[in-house]
Amino acid sequence: MTSLDKPDAAADTLTGGPRRRRSHPPGRTGSGGFRGAPLPLLLPALVGLAFLIVPLIALLVRTPWSDLPAQLTSAAVWQALRLSLLCATAATAVSLVIGVPLAWLLARVEFPGRGLVRALVTLPLVLPPVVGGVALLSALGRNGVVGKWLDAWFGITLPFTTAGVVVAEAFVAMPFLVISVEGTLRAADPRFEEAATTLGASRFTAFRRVTLPLIAPGIAAGAVLAWARALGEFGATITFAGNFPGRTQTMPLAVYLALQSDPEAAIALSLVLLAVSIAVLAGLRDRWMTAS
Repeated sequence: MTSLDKPDAAADTLTGGPRRRRSHPPGRTGSGGFRGAPLPLLLPALVGLAFLIVPLIALLVRTPWSDLPAQLTSAAVWQALRLSLLCATAATAVSLVIGVPLAWLLARVEFPGRGLVRALVTLPLVLPPVVGGVALLSALGRNGVVGKWLDAWFGITLPFTTAGVVVAEAFVAMPFLVISVEGTLRAADPRFEEAATTLGASRFTAFRRVTLPLIAPGIAAGAVLAWARALGEFGATITFAGNFPGRTQTMPLAVYLALQSDPEAAIALSLVLLAVSIAVLAGLRDRWMTAS
């Protein structure tokens, strides 16, 4: 039998080259759907998907769409929304100013106890927010370890003020920024910084002119995550800053208060936060798609 007698060889000759064989990853089929998924894995996966999506769908179903414009245009809603946006943005700015250098320190500098420092930095991620608020009161309260000196020397009182909201939100949001920036720094090639220093640049100049442009996408992603976390903060805020309309009442606190007296208003406010969360996910989509 000649090579032309073989079906594959004949097809290669007619098409002018070898045919590309389609290959599918293990567990998948070329027909699409769930045919390659084993039933013991598919059923729990679908239950988990429903568990996460059904509450969001229920929120949309229960939304009073006819009364939504009136609910969202009330003075109390705009007051809480404006305060939330202002405080979340300020908390993100604080996180950028002190969180980016902290991430650089953890990624680039070897020092004793670095693992312990990293664990302490990420502790607010798993710490209950109310406990974080109590810790902030213990440290920065009027009779706190540091707060009593701030009050005595500078007359600065942070609890139950708008500045206290910013402090509480920055405390719980900054770890998201630090983790994102540190991961980006570890993935970046340090030889660019070393080349800059060998050409006479100082370490700070190399960081400002070389490192920052390299890790800009990681900083942007971390800042968006920190902003979203600050916007949704509840426990540390109500514990450290209280719930005073116009001064410390952010959107999550307004939702909690409205839920006790006006459930429809609470649903409308929740819808606003849901829309903001979707916008954050859309903003990070390109980074995730690139990473995958």
